[in-house]
Amino acid sequence: MSKVYTKTGDKGTTGLLTGERINKTSARVEAYGTVDEVTSALGLARAACTKPEVKEAVFKLQKLLMLVMADLASAGNQERYITAEHVTALEQMIDEFDAKLPPLKSFIVPGDTPGAAALDLARTVTRRAERQTLRLQAEEADAVNEQLLIGLNRLSDLCFVLSRLESETSK
Repeated sequence: MSKVYTKTGDKGTTGLLTGERINKTSARVEAYGTVDEVTSALGLARAACTKPEVKEAVFKLQKLLMLVMADLASAGNQERYITAEHVTALEQMIDEFDAKLPPLKSFIVPGDTPGAAALDLARTVTRRAERQTLRLQAEEADAVNEQLLIGLNRLSDLCFVLSRLESETSK
């Protein structure tokens, strides 16, 4: 029987997909750890949302974030998990859902519905993940896939649009 704990990280290091061990406080671990937080925030959103189309979109985003984390945990690996096609798909989702909404005329205060509030939380955590990933890029030249950075930026926009769509149920 395999155990949940491995004891390999007890001294403050973790293993990357490439087999390299790095400090858990590194910019790389901060970046993919924050993306992991986005995945959890989206899980909360999916559980709280009422619109099936929003729940389905959120589930797709959670699966995409597994690729984002793999990309970030692959130091020195030339294989990129996030591509321009992923960014295009995010942009298409934004456009599709935004077309269903009335024009935005004022700032939005989060909290109209539990699902919308959870999506707004996911949006802000995504922004933090983007900042953490930019820090990684500043520390390690060529360490970050450009499409991944663009994808994180689009993801936060998509969370905003999905939050607005989910809020429409309460109006």
